Amino acid sequence: MGCLGDEVFRVLFLDAQHTVIQLKPMSRGTVSQTSVCAREVVKESLRLNAAAVILAHSYPSGTAEPSRADELLTQTLKTTLALVDERVLDHFVVTASEVVSFAERCLNRPGFRGGPLV
Repeated sequence: MGCLGDEVFRVLFLDAQHTVIQLKPMSRGTVSQTSVCAREVVKESLRLNAAAVILAHSYPSGTAEPSRADELLTQTLKTTLALVDERVLDHFVVTASEVVSFAERCLNRPGFRGGPLV
C-alpha cells in the first residue's frame, strides 16, 4: 500500500468478532492529499453490516508522520460511525518503509495529541 504513487484511503470493514468483511479503497488522491467523505464510509459500512473499521491511507512522500488533518478526519469518522454503533479501531498511515498506528500513539482519543500508550 505504501508503494503507490498517490494517496489512497482504504477502510477495512470488520464484523462484531473483528473478522474481515472487506478491504475497500474509499478515496484516491494526489501525491500529497486525498479527500474522504464520511458519508460514503458510513454508507458502505452499513451496506456491509460492519461493526467496526480500521482506517488506512498511504503517504507516497516517504514519511508516515500523521498530519493534523489526518487526526481531524479520524475523529470525524469516529464520531460519525459511533452514531450507527460502529467503532474505529485504528488508523494507519503507511509508506513504503514505515507504518504509524494512531492507536499506538493514542491519537485516536479526543483532545490528545501524541505520546505512547500508558
